[in-house]
Amino acid sequence: MELIITEKDNAARRIAEILSEGSAESERRNGVNVYRWGDKRVVGLSGHVVGVDFPPEYSDWRDVEPVELISADVTKEPTQENIVATLKQLARRADEAVIATDYDREGELIGKEAYELIRDETDIPVSRVRFSSITDREVREAFAEPDEIDFDLAAAGEARQIIDLMWGAALTRFLSLSARQLGDDFISVGRVQSPTLKLIVDREREIEAFDPEDYWELFADLQKDSVAFEAQYFYDDDGTEAERVWDEAAAEAAYEDLQSVDAATVTSVRRRTRTDSPPTPFNTTAFISAASSLGYSAQRAMSIAEELYTAGYVTYPRTDNTVYPEDLDPDDLLDEFVGSAFAEDAESLLEQDDIAPTEGDEETTDHPPIHPTGELPSKADVSEDEWEVYELIVRRFFATVAEAATWEHLRVVAEAADRSLKANGKRLVEPGYHAVYPYSSASENHVPDVEEGEELTMPEVRIEAKQTQPPRRYGQSRLIQTMEDLGVGTKSTRHNTLEKLYDRGYIEGDPPRPTTLAMAVVEAAEEFADHVVSEEMTAQLEADMTRIADGEATLENVTDESREMLERVFEELRESREEIGDYLQESLKADKTLGPCPECGEDLLVRRSRQGSYFVGCDGFPECRNTLPLPSTGEPLVLEEVCDDHDMHHVKMLAGRDTFVHGCPRCEAEAADESEDEVIGPCPDCNEDEGGELAIKHLRSGSRLVGCTRYPDCDYSLPLPRNGDIAITDTYCEDHDLPELVVDPDSDDPWELGCPICNYEEYKARNAVEDLADLDGIGSATAEKLEAAGVDDLDTLREADSDTVATEVQGVSETQVREWQAQLDD
Repeated sequence: MELIITEKDNAARRIAEILSEGSAESERRNGVNVYRWGDKRVVGLSGHVVGVDFPPEYSDWRDVEPVELISADVTKEPTQENIVATLKQLARRADEAVIATDYDREGELIGKEAYELIRDETDIPVSRVRFSSITDREVREAFAEPDEIDFDLAAAGEARQIIDLMWGAALTRFLSLSARQLGDDFISVGRVQSPTLKLIVDREREIEAFDPEDYWELFADLQKDSVAFEAQYFYDDDGTEAERVWDEAAAEAAYEDLQSVDAATVTSVRRRTRTDSPPTPFNTTAFISAASSLGYSAQRAMSIAEELYTAGYVTYPRTDNTVYPEDLDPDDLLDEFVGSAFAEDAESLLEQDDIAPTEGDEETTDHPPIHPTGELPSKADVSEDEWEVYELIVRRFFATVAEAATWEHLRVVAEAADRSLKANGKRLVEPGYHAVYPYSSASENHVPDVEEGEELTMPEVRIEAKQTQPPRRYGQSRLIQTMEDLGVGTKSTRHNTLEKLYDRGYIEGDPPRPTTLAMAVVEAAEEFADHVVSEEMTAQLEADMTRIADGEATLENVTDESREMLERVFEELRESREEIGDYLQESLKADKTLGPCPECGEDLLVRRSRQGSYFVGCDGFPECRNTLPLPSTGEPLVLEEVCDDHDMHHVKMLAGRDTFVHGCPRCEAEAADESEDEVIGPCPDCNEDEGGELAIKHLRSGSRLVGCTRYPDCDYSLPLPRNGDIAITDTYCEDHDLPELVVDPDSDDPWELGCPICNYEEYKARNAVEDLADLDGIGSATAEKLEAAGVDDLDTLREADSDTVATEVQGVSETQVREWQAQLDD
C-alpha cells in the first residue's frame, strides 16, 4: 500500500481526486478522513500534529524559576492524538509513504514530523513531493518525480519552534510572576511578538509627542469660458516651490492681494506625457497590502488565499518571489480565462502584440509569485469573500501582462496681483493596465487647455487655516512591510503575529493602536532588558535559521547561541525583578482605574469575578466592600471621558456588533436606585395564585426589563431596549392584558414595541436557529458542505472542534466556526 500524507484534510481530498481521477472514496478512522482507491491511501494532518513543550515537571509556574526553562529539555508530544493514531495505523500496513505537505519551511517540518511518526512504526521508503499549486498538472508532475525530505529546511523550522518556546515561556513566566498576573491574565512575551509590539508602541509615542504647527494654504478658482478649475498659491522658498505659509500675517497679506483682483494671467504652460508602468507580481506582502484596501485583515486575507490554494485555484500564497518562472506561458494562462467571467479582459490582453510580464526585484526558487492557476471556480463554488480575493489575484496577474498606461500632464502657472498660482491637471490617454486592474488609482484632474498670456477670470479666493498632522498609525499591511524590511518574522508568520497581539489584548482597532498594557510591557523591557524588544536580535535569529536551511549552521549551534543570549537577558532582569513587578502592576492598575471610591477614597477598579463576570470594586477591599455592577454583555473598556458629578471614567462594553457605551457606573446605579417600578399589568406566571404584577424595572447595571414585582420569589422577566424613553400607551394587548409600549415617542422615528410579551415572542421567533442554514453566514451550499463533513445539526456544530471543521470543510475558516458557535451560545 502507498500512503500519502498532506498538511490538511482539504488538501488530502483534492490530491486524492486528482490522482484517482475522481474515483477515490472516503472512510473515517478515529474521526479522521482517509481517502482510498486501489492500493493507495491519502490522509491529511492538521498542520503540526506534534508540538514541542517542556517536561511535566516544569509545568507549575510557582515551583519552577523561569530561568530554569533556558536549559530544560524540550520534548515532542502529540497534539492531535486521533490523527497521530490514524497515521501510525496506516503506516504499519504501508509499503511506501509519500510526504506531500506544503512546500516551505513550516511544511517541511510538518513533513519531517510525519516521517518520524512513520519511523516509529516501520522502516518503509519515504519520499517527498513538492508543488506550488494543487492543480492536476503540478500534482501529477510532482508525483512522477518524487524527491527526498530536506532535513536542513525542516531543522530551520524546528529551531524556530524551540527558540520561540524557550524565549516565550521563560520571559512570559518571569514578567507574569513579577507582576502577579497569573491565570487568564498572564503577560505574554514572544521573540517576534515583542519587537513587533515595540514598532507599534514607538509609533504611538511619536503621535503622542507630536506638537502641531499652524500653517495656511490659499486657493483660487480660475475660469476659462465656462470651465472652472482650482489653482493653489505658492511662493519661492530658497529655490523650491512652497504652498504652506507658516506666518499668519504673510498668509493674510497674500489673501488680501489675491482678493483685490478678479483675474489672473497665464505665465507658463507645460505639457508632458508620462508612462505608468504596470505593477509587479504579487508576493505575500504585496498581496496582503492589496487585500487590505478591500477591507481584509492580514489574517483573513491569508486564510482565504490558503483556501483558494488548497482548492487548486491559485498558487501557494506564502512567497517572497516577484518574478514569474520561465515555464509560465502567459498566453496559455490567459487562454484559460476565455469563456469565463473574465473573458472580455483576457481576450483584450491576448490581442496585444507582445505579452511580457513585469518583474520585481526579488527572485527565489521555491514558489512563484501568487497568481491564478487556470483552474477556474464559478461564483457558486466559493464564498463571496473568496471570489473577491480570487478576482484580485486574477486581475493582478492580468495587470502584470498588460501594457503600460499613458498619462498626459498639464501644468499651468498664472500671476495675479504679483502672486503666483499653479494648477496641475492629468488625463489618462491610454488606460493600459488600469483597464483590467481597477484597484489602482486612475483618477483624473481636468485643467482646460490654455495658452501663455491668456487672461482667466478669478471669481473666488479661499484661505484655509490648517495644522501639521502627526504620523499615521501603521495599517496592518504597512506594519507587515516594515517587519519585512527589518527582518522581523517571516512571510509565513507575520500576519499570525499581529493576530496574537490582538488576541492577547496588546493592540486594538484597525489601524492597530497599543493598549496601556502594551505600553507598560514595552517600557519595562526597554528599561530593564532591551534585548526582549530588539528587532536586531530577532532578525539575527531569523538569519541564523536561514543558515540552517542552507546547511551553513546546525540546529544545535543556533539553539545553543540563543540560550546564551537569553541567559544574558535574565542576568539583566534578575536584578530588577521587584522594580519590574511594581512597574507593571501600577500600569495594569491604571488601565482599570475608574475613579475615587465615595466611601473610603481608594480607587474604584474594573474587576472580574470568579464566575467571569465584570464589576466595579474598591482597591481597599477587604476593608472596603463598595461595589457597582457592570452590564453582563461585553468586555469593559475604560474611556478617557470623566463624569462631572462623580469624577469617574465612563465605560464602554466591547461586544462586537453590539458594543455600546455604558457611561458612568455610579450615575447608572444611582439612577436605578432613584427610579420607581412602573406596574403595567398582571404577571402571567404568578398573578392568579400570588397576585404578582409586571413592572418596568431599572437595574443598577444600566439594563431595563419588565419583571415580576414578587422577585426573587418569581423570576419572570422580559428584556427591554437599553436606551430611549419608554412610554406606556392606552392600547392593551387582547391576549396578555398588557399595555403596548413605545420607545422614544417624541422622536422623528419612534419604535412601537407593542405588548412586551408579544414583542419578545416575535423576537425569539425571528432569531430562532432551527437548522444550520438559519445561522448568519451559512447558506445552503455551506450547510451541505458541513453536513457532508458530519456536522449535520446544531448540537454537533456547538460541540465541534473549530480547527477540525476548518480543515475538513473547504471555504470555512476556524474564525467562522467560532462565530457560528457564538451565535448558538447567544
